[in-house]
Amino acid sequence: MTGASVAHEEVVAGGGLLHRRALLAAGAASAGALLSGAAGFDARAPAWMLTPGAPLSLGGRGDGLARIVPGLPFAGSGSSRTPLDLLTGTITPSSLHFERHHNGVPAIDADKHELLVHGLVRQPLLFRYEDLLRYPFHTRTLFIECSGNSATIAAPEPEQASAGRINGLLSCAEWSGVLLSTLLDEAGVDPSARWVQAEGADAAAPTRSIPLSLRNEAMIALRQNGEALRPEQGYPMRLLLPGVEGNASVKWLRRLRLLAAPAFSRDETAKYTDLRADGTADAFSLRMGVKSIILRPSFGHDLQAPGVTTISGLAWSGRGRVRGVAVSADGGRSWADATLDGPALPQALTAWRIPWRWSGAPATLMSRATDETGAVQPTRTAWLTHYAPGQRYHGNAVQSWAVDPSGGITHVYA
Repeated sequence: MTGASVAHEEVVAGGGLLHRRALLAAGAASAGALLSGAAGFDARAPAWMLTPGAPLSLGGRGDGLARIVPGLPFAGSGSSRTPLDLLTGTITPSSLHFERHHNGVPAIDADKHELLVHGLVRQPLLFRYEDLLRYPFHTRTLFIECSGNSATIAAPEPEQASAGRINGLLSCAEWSGVLLSTLLDEAGVDPSARWVQAEGADAAAPTRSIPLSLRNEAMIALRQNGEALRPEQGYPMRLLLPGVEGNASVKWLRRLRLLAAPAFSRDETAKYTDLRADGTADAFSLRMGVKSIILRPSFGHDLQAPGVTTISGLAWSGRGRVRGVAVSADGGRSWADATLDGPALPQALTAWRIPWRWSGAPATLMSRATDETGAVQPTRTAWLTHYAPGQRYHGNAVQSWAVDPSGGITHVYA
């Protein structure tokens, strides 16, 4: 039992409708009746954590679109990418949402999977999947971006590949689940707690330390685009941290341990730490920077003839809403504001577009986003200057496409 008490039921309309403030208390109480004590948690790894999981998949739809799968070190490791340049709009179909796995996709039995909340809490709690389904759901449209997305921007020569292959460790979906704060409030957070360590239930057993200050933004996601999470996206449950690098939104969530300080696990020291040019390192640099990309025209989408066309793409920021996107057709010498399609949502993809008359002369196309905090997408030169050689994380530098007189498109550094 959770010990949660049911709030006073204030009837506001006929048929038993209650005031909305009773929602959380009622949800917690009904779920609490199903919770077992944390003493029932089996600390031994379940069977699906003992062997590598299933490999990456192409996913795909009936129209032939599929994920992009580069070469892999071994079957369960690597990534498959969203073909961004072949999609329209900002919501990624679940079958095309990018994957990033460290030891494959575990075959989890949802009836046996459990989530333990423990550590610096008043009372440890154990949640089953069906317990969480009884809580009030919270729904938001959010992007997830791997911190290694666009990593080839640091390569000596520009990669000649589609915008999807270069930037496809990025997707956006409608996510629904239980707010992390709801579960932590029920467990009772000790005043000394400052961090939450999340652990996944795949064979890699990843762990990431998350600042407790993110508790009101985070959710335990159970649904994606209106359906249960797919196995490759963390079924039966995953942590979801708006605007934060994808690796920290731990899939197949198994444990949440409240701590006074970060755990400094392998997944946040040997990896996912950014070395600066001055020799210092940025640890827990979780937020994804403001960024935009041009999807059309781009590599693989050549222009057929001079005339008026549309330059279009996506923009996003881990720190909030996109405020604007500027576009250049002359290699950054002059800029014009693009039109944002619809209201920009915080930590979600925003589509943008601008008309362009191509004269048939060589051109270099660039886009540069600004977010509501005033942060501006950096040039590639500025981004490289900030980091030590070999940096592969948080690549949000301005990207450029060159148009030759025949209409052919290549990736260039400008």
